[in-house]
Amino acid sequence: MSNLLDNIKESFDSLSKRQKLIADFITNHYDKAAYMTASKLGETVGVSESTVVRFAVEVGYDGYPELQKAMQELIRDKLTSVQRIGVASDRLETGDILSSVLNQDIKLIKKTIEENNSDSFEKAVEYILNARKIYIYAVRSSFALARFLGYYLELIFGNVKVIETTSKNEIYEQLFRTGEHDVMIGISFPRYSSTTVEAMEFAEQQGAKTIAITDSMTAPVTKIADCTLVAKSDMASVVDSLVAPLSLINALIVATVSKKRDEVTHTFRQLEDIWDRYGIYVKNGDNNTDEPN
Repeated sequence: MSNLLDNIKESFDSLSKRQKLIADFITNHYDKAAYMTASKLGETVGVSESTVVRFAVEVGYDGYPELQKAMQELIRDKLTSVQRIGVASDRLETGDILSSVLNQDIKLIKKTIEENNSDSFEKAVEYILNARKIYIYAVRSSFALARFLGYYLELIFGNVKVIETTSKNEIYEQLFRTGEHDVMIGISFPRYSSTTVEAMEFAEQQGAKTIAITDSMTAPVTKIADCTLVAKSDMASVVDSLVAPLSLINALIVATVSKKRDEVTHTFRQLEDIWDRYGIYVKNGDNNTDEPN
């Protein structure tokens, strides 16, 4: 997918005059073209829809949907935050942003269901269940996912380390004790962080099993991973939708609980006693507050 512009450049001389119009438009405005239908792209450039479809095949794709997917992969990895705002504004229905965003998230969850491999999921669960220690690393917006996963796995297993630094020196210091009995979970979504890749590489060199949670099998972190779980994300203005990744992480947590049901039940009975003893949660019907009368 990342070779889209190279594919166009290599094929350019063999393209027809009308196809070259499409090539020029995509090269200069792939951020706009990525979410256009074949018909809309043809109308914008001044060619027929069939010419757009033939162009997709000419530059190395099975059809327009595959070409469009390549453009979308490209913009998610390359666009600046300012460019993202412009693309999102073109895509969203300004009159009903709530419905537009929620419907996009529903589509992403459906794509995640379609593209996930149950064998990889079960493999990831086994790695986690058998780990001496579980390390989790993510940066920027993906860090929220790491904290969520780490919170629940720590309650369940008590052997979890969420690495909360972007300093390479500190990352290596926190990972240098990893070994063949440990698991490293790297969470990485566009725009991909090089730090996450480097942390995964270090853990892999130390002998740890590695699990990648990312949006595509072509994402950089997959090259290091022993096991990859795919959750689709997409742009929603300056932010990325992480609904599907969070849903996948929920499934991962639930799967580990189901495999260790008796132990987890015992752990949470103890936790419930502690929470109740120290009034951690408000009880039903309890209207008391800490505020003075």
